[in-house]
Amino acid sequence: MIREAILRTFYDAASMQRWNDHIRPVELTELDKQAHKMIIAFVVGRFEETVKNSPVNWRILIEGSIFEFLQRIIITDIKPQVFHKIIAEKGDEINRWVLDQLKDSTHEIKGDFVKRFKQYLFDKEYAAIEKKILRASHYLATSWEFGIIYHMSPRSLGIEETKRAIENEIAHHDDLIGVQKWVYDKNIYGFLDICGTLRFQQRWAQAQRVPKTSVLGHMLIVAMFSYLCSIEVDACDKRLYNNYIAALFHDLPEALTRDIVSPVKRSVKGLEEILSKYEQEQLDEKIFPLLPPSWHEEIRYLIIEPFNSRVLDADTVGVAPCGYPNNVINVSSEEINSRFNQDKYSPVDGEIIKACDCLAAYMEAALSIEHGIASHHLTEGKKSIYQKWKDKHIAGIHFGQIFDYFK
Repeated sequence: MIREAILRTFYDAASMQRWNDHIRPVELTELDKQAHKMIIAFVVGRFEETVKNSPVNWRILIEGSIFEFLQRIIITDIKPQVFHKIIAEKGDEINRWVLDQLKDSTHEIKGDFVKRFKQYLFDKEYAAIEKKILRASHYLATSWEFGIIYHMSPRSLGIEETKRAIENEIAHHDDLIGVQKWVYDKNIYGFLDICGTLRFQQRWAQAQRVPKTSVLGHMLIVAMFSYLCSIEVDACDKRLYNNYIAALFHDLPEALTRDIVSPVKRSVKGLEEILSKYEQEQLDEKIFPLLPPSWHEEIRYLIIEPFNSRVLDADTVGVAPCGYPNNVINVSSEEINSRFNQDKYSPVDGEIIKACDCLAAYMEAALSIEHGIASHHLTEGKKSIYQKWKDKHIAGIHFGQIFDYFK
């Protein structure tokens, strides 16, 4: 059962400020950093698979990113050099304490979550390539943020030392193709840079909120919610991967169009369809040219119409002229549970991703109201979202019960 505590814990990262001992032109939060890190990890991992033909266990990589995220939330805001020092010297003791702090929020998560969390933290030989990809992605995301900080105060004490430390860590991981692409490939860097800028776009743009969340951070929240739902329904590995990655990129078009709130989309008949078509055109013109052509079919399948549940016909394989698979079958998540929960069908629970997207929006409003910031936009938004979802069941998950946590 998905419990309230773990959902709230994820949002703690939205209040954790990064680089708060430096001049910052914008707020840089731990939630946004972790979101950018995971997008980078997707790119680095896919290059390992497609260029080096090196297998990546995506379930472990996704879980590992969540384990590291939770570890960072519990340890809170410690300077990187201090964090790495205490982990090196007191790692086991610190990790046991982290697990103890999280036991009430994680003990009912399915899929041997706690057992796998322990293995990830304590088994040094476990998930070597996945840990390396996440470690490299951590430093690349840090480097992206540091580029903003460095230009604001290039003469501040110790900043050159920080710059060298980050550069050395990136160089230490340059045997990964994705790291080389970050440094030398303008297209790949351009794609990751576009994704990074989604941290500058605030959710609920008409309303003051606490904590503030960006489009980038929201995408990671929805992805992690989708992961929890996937293991709740005992999803096959491909289904879990698809749900997480589709959720992680579900708002990518907003890097090109900015956030257009749902009431505006629905206010004029046909507007939603026009915006959807425009978003697809923008993806074709500005996003897909930055990525390797061999990735296009998969990414189209995952991010075009992200809220439709679908599978691929395992007996019919082909690509339409637009680059979108021509063997897509729209089904319900209930049908995926009963008939298509196998890797060969490459299932995507668009309905679950939609539910997680709305749950994230609902929590954004609810948490702000709890903090005493309760504008008309937030109170009405929370009320309307709850009315829509209070009785919903999808694939055996009682979403109404989850929404009730924050009623």
